[in-house]
Amino acid sequence: MQTTLIVGTCQAGVQLAATLRDLGDADPIVMIGEEGHRPYQRPPLSKGWLKGELEPDDVILRTRQWYEDRDIQLIAGDRVVTIHREPGGSGVAHTLGGRQIPFTRLALTTGASARRLALPGTDYRGVHYLRDADDAISLGPALAEPGAERVVVIGGGFIGLEAAAVARQLGKKVTLVEGTGRLIGRVVAEPTSDFYLAAHRRRGTEVILGARLARILGEDASAAGRRGSVTGVELEDGRVLPADLVVVGIGVIPRVELAVQLGLDVAGGIVVDSACRASDGRTVAAGDCAIMPNPYPAGLGGMIRIESVNNALEQAKIAAATLLGQDASYSTVPWFWSDQADLKLQIAGLSAGYDSVVVRGEPDAERFAVLYYRDGRLIAADCVNQPAEFLAIKQVLAKGRTIPPLAAADTGVPLKQSVVDAPVALAS
Repeated sequence: MQTTLIVGTCQAGVQLAATLRDLGDADPIVMIGEEGHRPYQRPPLSKGWLKGELEPDDVILRTRQWYEDRDIQLIAGDRVVTIHREPGGSGVAHTLGGRQIPFTRLALTTGASARRLALPGTDYRGVHYLRDADDAISLGPALAEPGAERVVVIGGGFIGLEAAAVARQLGKKVTLVEGTGRLIGRVVAEPTSDFYLAAHRRRGTEVILGARLARILGEDASAAGRRGSVTGVELEDGRVLPADLVVVGIGVIPRVELAVQLGLDVAGGIVVDSACRASDGRTVAAGDCAIMPNPYPAGLGGMIRIESVNNALEQAKIAAATLLGQDASYSTVPWFWSDQADLKLQIAGLSAGYDSVVVRGEPDAERFAVLYYRDGRLIAADCVNQPAEFLAIKQVLAKGRTIPPLAAADTGVPLKQSVVDAPVALAS
């Protein structure tokens, strides 16, 4: 009998456990996570949850009965601090709460944590991060408070833009500051960035690009020792942005502490191969904590860490098969989404290395797509309020086919009528 220990109760961990059972594994499975909640979905935390539209059960991934029916032991609210492993691969995990958990197979789905601001004043009351359930549980009521009228959002990525959109929908005066010259510039090309800048400004959000932060301002703490409240954000140029609430969304850092302790290769994440095996050849890792060979056939070569629900689920399936000794290799068309008020962005593929783009439709109408090409072949697309075109493009990419740029620009012809075989393989 072999016990599988899954460290991390994120979506990758749950999917890994589910896949083990689906593949016929009947041996014990233990899942452990430091959060005091049952495993839950993260994406709704920055959307429906903040708007007060969801209850806790709406974001929970599986019922308690689901774990019981599959004989999966779930331990919440305890953290693995050390792992002692024998040369043969078995070992014992020791937790902060004093548990000792023996195992013969090990999976790390430890996820990532919010990147923290390295600025004076971040400990003032009213400064919030948005990564996990506790963050959302704290931020939701804070946004609903009558006195929280002025909100400063730090970070122009998906989390920052989603939080800013919710705050505006709640009637707040919102200022978003981004350190670079574009919104979501790490992910999308200029036409998409320019659209989101204009769209958020149209909806009443003040957006400051190229912002350099100096410090967070706040009132002095009370004599009773209570933390003082935030009052503003000061920029390096001397400007002060008044704030009753500050939301920080500046990216994440993969959780690799246990991997380092085990002596596994770590380089911007836990290094794994296409079968999700870590450098020791025994441990598997999946989800936001793992960096892997690019799984996208049309993508550039090299290693990549993909932060998305779809990646977590699909990579976890490969990791489970590998634990059971089955041949498996991760290959997929990555996809992502972001809901910002009434704007739905859906991305198919990976655009890294593109050399040209085609804008299909009219951004001013808030229904359009940006298609990315490399060497004349379609490699990715951003679709704004165009779910049918997103699905069509995702299918084209999955089949290794393409849409000629001139045809893609012609909105009078459905995309599916313009699909052709890709002439040559892309250079990586």
